[in-house]
Amino acid sequence: MKKYLIAISILFLSNILWSQNGGIGHTEILSKATVSWDGKNLPYYKSGTPEITILKITIPPGEQLPIHKHPVINAGVLLNGELTVITEKKDTLHLKAGVGLIEVVDTWHYGKNEGNTTAEILVFYAGIQGEPITIKKE
Repeated sequence: MKKYLIAISILFLSNILWSQNGGIGHTEILSKATVSWDGKNLPYYKSGTPEITILKITIPPGEQLPIHKHPVINAGVLLNGELTVITEKKDTLHLKAGVGLIEVVDTWHYGKNEGNTTAEILVFYAGIQGEPITIKKE
């Protein structure tokens, strides 16, 4: 019984110290929203077997991605450079390194690097197994 009380006391004190020191490391929310960057509500998740995909996309200076859309919710963080995202309706978002975004869903758009350095973006897709995460416009 004495060992049990000592163990509980150690856990309790550890929890207090963790709370006071903010824990180890640092947490910063880069994006959290129920809408995409263009202000539209995110769709409900589709049913099926979930499949998470993480891509690192590299766009050299002066390059432009093809027009495409994502049928699934996705979010990213621009790791390096600058990136401009433009929808077919000309809604525009300018991103700088370190900025997180909630991407548009089922909306035709493209990204282009108007900067002088390579843009690198890390994107997380919450998809369904066997279904595409990106559809290119033909």
